[in-house]
Amino acid sequence: MSLGLSSLQIFLPISDTLKYCLLAFAIALFLAAMIILACKMHQYYQYRSSAIVKDKKTTGTSVEKKTEGNILVKSLNPDFLETARKEQDSRIQHMQKEMEKLEVHLTPSPPSTESLDDMGSDSDRPHGSRGKLKFSVNFNKKTMTLLLSVIEATDLPEYSRDSFVRIRVFSKVDEPQSEVQSVIHECETKVVKNSRDPIFDEDFSLSLKDYQSSNISLKLEVKDFDKYSRHTLIGETRVALKDLKTSETLEFCEELQEKTKDIIGEVLISLKCLPTAQKIEVGILKFKSSSPKIIKERDVYARIDVFSNQQKQKHQKSSLRAKSKVTVFNETFLFSLPDPKKTHCLVLISLYETIGNGRKLIGQTSLGNQNTKSDGSHWDLMMQTLRQPVADWHPLYI
Repeated sequence: MSLGLSSLQIFLPISDTLKYCLLAFAIALFLAAMIILACKMHQYYQYRSSAIVKDKKTTGTSVEKKTEGNILVKSLNPDFLETARKEQDSRIQHMQKEMEKLEVHLTPSPPSTESLDDMGSDSDRPHGSRGKLKFSVNFNKKTMTLLLSVIEATDLPEYSRDSFVRIRVFSKVDEPQSEVQSVIHECETKVVKNSRDPIFDEDFSLSLKDYQSSNISLKLEVKDFDKYSRHTLIGETRVALKDLKTSETLEFCEELQEKTKDIIGEVLISLKCLPTAQKIEVGILKFKSSSPKIIKERDVYARIDVFSNQQKQKHQKSSLRAKSKVTVFNETFLFSLPDPKKTHCLVLISLYETIGNGRKLIGQTSLGNQNTKSDGSHWDLMMQTLRQPVADWHPLYI
């Protein structure tokens, strides 16, 4: 027995005082936990009772408002209520008309052969005076040099803020019954900001050697500059050198006219309709340039935009090709066409050439079953020979 007690004293060498202290500390912790629990429970019941009181108050006020509203409606004159209802109906009808107008403006209009850079610029502007352009021309027949001075523009439309003049010199291809032209020179004036009567006062010296003066024409386009979007065409004017009978400087002040198109080349396009797959295959085969000078460092590519039922599909691009007199692509692209006989479809093909980090539009053509400037015989022939490619040449406009 003494041996067992001695062993317990070895393994539990804790005094009674320490045991009681630990027990008191544990009881104190338990009491503190209970106090905290009681406080939390008290807070919870207070929050719940206040929420119930608020709900009763809100329901009471809503009921009071409803009753007050009913009493007010009952106390009003029936004639006054009828007048208020008529005014409300007229406002609703006015809002419906405004929504219809907005829907008409937001609905995309049928695209045309207009350039993607200028699309919608003319149709969105009010008709009327486009302003005037003042310039002078001096053609020296001995040196075959054209001296052009762009002086000023006057009375431009109200929407015109920052304007400039784009100059193109065309030479008609010396072929009988041909309307194809080549662009000899292209340049621009500086941009004049915040003026409806901009003064440009710029001179250009353009060499016309190796060209016949009777085939040369001058085209000046006044455009509204936009830094973040497409430039808007205001109007244009033209001068043919064959009409200049003297070598003296002639000054012109011409009314700006609507935009007109010039044919500057041809593109060979193939079409194939796949009715089972509900697709159309557009092929870009060749591009024939009318430009007498070909810059070898520049590449060209084609962009195809398809509009079906006035909805634009995602455009596709061809690979880059070295520009030459006849550039060969031989590439095909597939676009969806749900119902070839009923779906209104327009295919817009644009040819671009690369310039440094940017691009320059060479020309565009369009075809389809909509009322466009292009001939619809190619589209009709495709519909007559389903699942078979049909190729035809189309003029490129600029």
